[in-house]
Amino acid sequence: MGSHNCSCTEGYISSTGQKVFHSNEEVTCEDEDECERDPPVCGINGTCSNSPGTYSCTCDPGFSNTGQSHTFCSDVDECLDDPSICGEQGSCNNTEGSYICLCDPGYSNYGNAQARCIELNCDAFKTKGTSGQSLPGLQDILSLMKGNCLELSSGTGQLHGETVLEKLFTKADEILSSGPPGGGSQVSALLGSVENAMRLIGPQMKQNHTRMETQYTEAELQVWRQRAPPQGPLSMSGDQARLDMHWETAAGNGSYPGFAMAALVTYKGLESATNHSFPAPPSDRPGHGHSFQINSKVVTAIVSNPATEHLDKPVTFIFSHLQSRDGSVNYTCVFWDMRRGKGAWSTQGCRMVRSNSTHTVCSCSHLSSFAVLMSLYELKDSFQLQLITWVGLSLSLVCLLICIITFCCCRSIQGTRNTIHLHLCICLFIADLVFLTGISRTENRVGCGLVAALLHYFFLAAFCWMCLEGVQLYRMVVLVFNTTLRPLVMMAAGYGVPTAIVAISAIANAQGYGTDRHCWLNLENGFIWSFFGPVCVIIVLNAFFFIITVWKLAQKFSSLNPDMSNLRKIKTFTVTAIAQLCVLGTMWIFGCFQFEARTLVMSYLFTILNSLQGVLVFVMHCLLSKQVREEYAKLLPCICPDLSQKKKYSELSSSQQASSSQASRSLGSGQNTGESQI
Repeated sequence: MGSHNCSCTEGYISSTGQKVFHSNEEVTCEDEDECERDPPVCGINGTCSNSPGTYSCTCDPGFSNTGQSHTFCSDVDECLDDPSICGEQGSCNNTEGSYICLCDPGYSNYGNAQARCIELNCDAFKTKGTSGQSLPGLQDILSLMKGNCLELSSGTGQLHGETVLEKLFTKADEILSSGPPGGGSQVSALLGSVENAMRLIGPQMKQNHTRMETQYTEAELQVWRQRAPPQGPLSMSGDQARLDMHWETAAGNGSYPGFAMAALVTYKGLESATNHSFPAPPSDRPGHGHSFQINSKVVTAIVSNPATEHLDKPVTFIFSHLQSRDGSVNYTCVFWDMRRGKGAWSTQGCRMVRSNSTHTVCSCSHLSSFAVLMSLYELKDSFQLQLITWVGLSLSLVCLLICIITFCCCRSIQGTRNTIHLHLCICLFIADLVFLTGISRTENRVGCGLVAALLHYFFLAAFCWMCLEGVQLYRMVVLVFNTTLRPLVMMAAGYGVPTAIVAISAIANAQGYGTDRHCWLNLENGFIWSFFGPVCVIIVLNAFFFIITVWKLAQKFSSLNPDMSNLRKIKTFTVTAIAQLCVLGTMWIFGCFQFEARTLVMSYLFTILNSLQGVLVFVMHCLLSKQVREEYAKLLPCICPDLSQKKKYSELSSSQQASSSQASRSLGSGQNTGESQI
């Protein structure tokens, strides 16, 4: 009576070892290390971690806690938890801490007892009726892989991936050593057979990373063998090529079988066998003046994922050029399409990211059974074309400069149309000057992009000022009063609209300015339409204004009291504006083909029209204008005093001769009169 006992809470023990003690005793409660108990509190398949007052059990793979984290680790029956863990054609047997998948005949998990059973397509290695049966040595490859596939299918064979891989490339060397395959069908048969073989051999490899090189081939394989699907970047490389992709591409979006494989195979010398197998579309077919040649090693990318025709994440190839070339060539990323006839190169799904004289970077949205490589063709400007460009554009610049000086200095022609013509000439002058000095300066990427942006801006501005001329003519004919345009409105339309278009284009795709061939807009992904789109709209608008103007002019000419002098003036303005639009619009129609197809005819037409536009503006707006000719006549004495003195002397002589002639006629008339009077 009058006393009490004490005990430590669970997870703690008294310092004396007694479970019950009195409060007046000097006893403390200390943490109990449950992990020191015998037998182990977590069992033999768990790891104990002590903490103040408690502990936790971390179970080994294949085991789990029976309750909370500090409970005993017991075996997990994976076969019961996931009946489809081995696939539809596999049977699951549970073991202590694990399980084993036994595959039905025709299916295999490649020796990975915890992997799903997948179907083996041994028919891919049929030795009869193959398209490349005439290729010597190919039957040996097919027979080798057929035997290996059947051995895996029976479930009794031993895995020997390294041995099969070595035999595969030994036989491939025997094929390539006798010379490159002759024809697209033989190339397709070789590429397809090696691709199917690599997909079968990869999961059999004992090592997760394997490299092998022979005299005519080079290969790198990477294999993932874990229960969780792989993630993250994946890179493989050879002596002449590199592949960058993601493990998700190799594993695929379907049911993960427990392993994934990726391989890169490089062929040495196979490029010479495919130099004449170019694609059929006109954009890819060798044309007049073009030289096509494969300038890289042929590579094949293989993954375990069977669905690779439309990849979610494109793969990237970096090719080393076999021959270093300067900027006079164009590089194209292509792949071997076995469905194109007997087999040919195609550009579908592949694009060039960037290129220089030694390397090309390609991005492709598919793999399948195709080889991804690169083709090139030379684009040599003839001396005649360069001469026309320099002489023609120089003449155009001189004419435009004269026009600018004329429109600035001639007071008699000042007005809205003169302002429009002045700014039109300024835009064309700057555009032609930039074109002449910078269109081919592709060595500096930033500078080339700046040149392309300037050309984009000033050519668009020229079209905008031409559109303003159409609007002004429309107002002169349709509106009776207030026919002039405000300067602020003209500046906003002539320079503001191009500024907005170029700014939006640069923000949306700054890499679209500048290509490997020209400092102009990139033709890929439709970026060129940031120029041709507004140009087409302006041409349509001007055509509409000109049609209405001509129609109204015809009505006014047929009216009862037409103002003939004013109408003839407007008629002349309209004709010159239409001619100007036709020349500039037609020039860029040819310019579209010039920068895209680069045919010799289009190059000449574009260059000639581009050179003539400055001369055309000078002739139509200066030489054909009576007011401008009168101003030129007034300036002539200041420019050529000697010519002016000769002109005055000529006029004085003509005047004296006229006076003498008139006096002679008067004298003769008087004599005749006298004689008659006599």
